[in-house]
Amino acid sequence: MAFQTNRVVEGFPADVLVELRPADRGRGVREQLEQGLRTAIQSDRLRPGTPMPATRVLAAELGVSRSVVVEAYGNLAADGYLDARQGSGTRVRLRTSRTVQAPPSPRTDPDRGFFERPYTAAPAGTAPLRLLGGLPDPALFPRERWVRHYRAALAELPDAGLAYPGSLGAPALREQLAAYLGRVRGVFTVPERMLVCTGFTQGVSLVCRALGRAGATRVAVEDPCFAMHRTAIAMTGVEPVPVPVDEGGIDLAALAREPDIAAVVVAPAHSYPAGTTLDAGRRRELLAWARNHDALLIEDDYDAEFRYDRTPIGALQGLAPERVAYIGGASKTFTPALRLGWIALPPDLAGAVEREKRFHDMGSPLLEQLAFARFLASGDFARHLRRVRPIYRARRDATLDAVSQYLPDVEWQGEAAGLHLHVLLPADVDAHALAQAALARGLMVENGAWHWADPATAPPSLVLGYSAAPEAAIRRGVAVLGQALEAVRGA
Repeated sequence: MAFQTNRVVEGFPADVLVELRPADRGRGVREQLEQGLRTAIQSDRLRPGTPMPATRVLAAELGVSRSVVVEAYGNLAADGYLDARQGSGTRVRLRTSRTVQAPPSPRTDPDRGFFERPYTAAPAGTAPLRLLGGLPDPALFPRERWVRHYRAALAELPDAGLAYPGSLGAPALREQLAAYLGRVRGVFTVPERMLVCTGFTQGVSLVCRALGRAGATRVAVEDPCFAMHRTAIAMTGVEPVPVPVDEGGIDLAALAREPDIAAVVVAPAHSYPAGTTLDAGRRRELLAWARNHDALLIEDDYDAEFRYDRTPIGALQGLAPERVAYIGGASKTFTPALRLGWIALPPDLAGAVEREKRFHDMGSPLLEQLAFARFLASGDFARHLRRVRPIYRARRDATLDAVSQYLPDVEWQGEAAGLHLHVLLPADVDAHALAQAALARGLMVENGAWHWADPATAPPSLVLGYSAAPEAAIRRGVAVLGQALEAVRGA
């Protein structure tokens, strides 16, 4: 915290903000200091538990006698504002005799929650089990290896490297990504056309802003798709145009009926939430459509590394690198906390998207990029995927078994890959009511309707994530869901 006085102190600014009026210096200084600190504590600017500067340090910074600070601290401690303990310094008391009124929290829409998904708050005193889609298990994050690579990357970085990162991203990471994606996903690119971003949402926003600046007004999206992406596209000023998805992928006949489409956002390996795969015939037809309409395809390859019952499906980008902007990331395969994604760009779009990135945030954080580059180069990322795939597959299997046992009237989609199931409910079931009934019993699941452009037209469904919970918890959660379904049907 900056500490401001009307006296300029040489060196560093002080550690707390308080006003001492020069006209009163030498008289009433202690009272001014006490009142300033008391006000800061009452307003919650100095929060409970905050360490206070040592009396000698604060006195030097304020240009007052140390005895003034000692006396002020003592009086505030006696009044219940500070807590002074030998060996641990002086802190703002965690629970004072005076109730500190914190600023009000923003109101939360009762139908919004995690990523604006339609949840209400959990019942008071409960810690709900979360079976939510798209969340890797944080307990599986390889902390020790990550720390080792992070430290090594920092140690290897010369002082001159601690400057603003390049807007394309660290060359070392772009080189490793180009090699990895070519080897594992069939992506054809070079480091010069790789751009590092903070995930798919930023990636698609950068691409759509570049398209909009070039005159594009409409971008097609799968319907359903991850709803936040549809909103992100709209916020760039480009209209997201929903195009239905069926068992073979995006409906190309419906796409052909839409005019002025500059790009299509697709998840060909595993659409969200239905989990369908764009079949080979439609891949060829979609690429032909893009060439005939001079349009771009934006490929969302969010969890293609996790396939359980089929051979891996190569990226669409490898079939037409000049027509596809490929976007991937570490959020599903590694951790969303890293905020690390990447775009393999067509040659004629790379410069425009790099410019959008440069003026948006001047580049993604460098140290994480360098650590992840080492993680890729060492083979630790591949080892991490080999370690977690069988775990996620076992949890997928446990989910299928539990759904078969406790929800015998439902169907499901998307089980061959990814981190979730799309559970199709009987037509007479209200999915929103079911999600609320489950939440009341301590289980958080997602109403699938949120991902449709018009939720009123969505079939009743749930998105059931299995990757972040142990198998026993999954079985317990699905059993609770079965109880909630019985309650909703019996209401």
